[in-house]
Amino acid sequence: MNRKPRNFSLIFVFLFAILLASTTSCQRESSPTTGWFYNDPQTGGFEVRPYVGQETGPGLVFIEGGTFVMGRTEQDVMFDWNNIPRRVTVASFYMDETEVRNLDYVEYLYWVGRVFGGTYPEVLENALPDTLVWRDRLAYNEPYIYDYLRHPAYRDHPVVGVSWRQAREYASWRTDRVNEMILIREGVLDWDPDQVEARNFNTEAYLAGQYEGLVIQNLPDLDPRGTGERRVRREDGMLLPAYRLPTEAEWEFAALGLIGNTVYERVIERRMYPWDGHNIRSSESRSMGNFMANIQRGRGDMMGVSGNLNDAADITAPVYAYWPNDYGLYNMAGNVSEWVKDVYRPISHEDVAEFRPFRGNVFRTLELDEDGEVLPKDSLGRLIWRDVTLEENLTRRNYRQADNISYRDGDHASSIYFWDDTKADQPESLMYEYGVTSLISDQARVYKGGSWRDRAYWIVPGTRRFLDENESTNDIGFRCAMNRVGSAVGGY
Repeated sequence: MNRKPRNFSLIFVFLFAILLASTTSCQRESSPTTGWFYNDPQTGGFEVRPYVGQETGPGLVFIEGGTFVMGRTEQDVMFDWNNIPRRVTVASFYMDETEVRNLDYVEYLYWVGRVFGGTYPEVLENALPDTLVWRDRLAYNEPYIYDYLRHPAYRDHPVVGVSWRQAREYASWRTDRVNEMILIREGVLDWDPDQVEARNFNTEAYLAGQYEGLVIQNLPDLDPRGTGERRVRREDGMLLPAYRLPTEAEWEFAALGLIGNTVYERVIERRMYPWDGHNIRSSESRSMGNFMANIQRGRGDMMGVSGNLNDAADITAPVYAYWPNDYGLYNMAGNVSEWVKDVYRPISHEDVAEFRPFRGNVFRTLELDEDGEVLPKDSLGRLIWRDVTLEENLTRRNYRQADNISYRDGDHASSIYFWDDTKADQPESLMYEYGVTSLISDQARVYKGGSWRDRAYWIVPGTRRFLDENESTNDIGFRCAMNRVGSAVGGY
């Protein structure tokens, strides 16, 4: 008769002990390796801040990564043989829901002019898109030169005339503005509309302690030797990773949108376009026969017959036109082609890694003074970076030199020439004789997807083309991407 009450009391005591222990550990979490308490000035003040996962940056969509067959899914009508199929794996990342709009880029130009225009007008000049890309010697496109970028009628159309280098600078600027806004939102910094020249917010300069700004309240510093407050650090997980251009593999993976075309681990239908089927017209009852993308249907047919326009866009269309793919990305086929991060090589698919493939690495590090301190930021408020040297990487096995753009395809080891360091008249171009037999150089950047000027062949995500990183056209735009840190599954 006494057995049940005794067992009940033991269970109650045991549960109470667990509850008490968990409550105590939540209040004073300790290291499982040393036993010392976290976040306690008496034990040194080592801080471990709560982290609930990566915040999704403005304009971005989460792209859950995975494995896929990158490369050709359509017949190679151009006979370039530059996109042979290759199975690779792409890590999860974030990508812009749409192409960068004219309105977005004009906002960037306004900021650059306000901050640098007075002292460094060349910064604004270098950021301006080339609106003359609209000119055609045998067409009347002059109105687009003056209206396309700035007229409100085109504010939601994708920006064009932007080179690869300009797109990269835009992504860098966007990183700083988003992270500055996060610090303002969290009550760390105050609004500072008077930022000019080197006093503008830069994420890396802030983390290095080289940006003062208008501080409202820094975070508490638990280091007993400190001043009682400190800046936000990378360890806090508050600031976002950098916006950047997507790699070619990321762009192609996101464009295909196979997440909506799989059952468990089986791809139920191989896709040619960012949607199911092999047609470029919709087969759904409500939109039967409508074009799925803004492309050129045939010779001289940019938008169809009056009264029944096939894509309703003579040039570009608004970025939210047409249907999104299964990731929720708009216009991954048609409208404008898009810059990606990679340097072009015809056989990159054979050489690049199986995980997060990319060609174009130039490894860099912060410039330090003789005391090992980061050099002061430059006149534009940015930290100074340099290429890593061979001497400081002599003991490394994964890389030695900084520039790996031509690794296994254009470097000394892969040259068609016999390389002799004792001779002074060695060819400048090892494999790709730029300007003689080829237009391929280390400045040749890949762009993906079709545009309003292209036929259906080019909207196949596996197709690839290239252009010099300093050039631009009226049918190439871009969108940004961002690394996913931590879990490959969104929401963790």
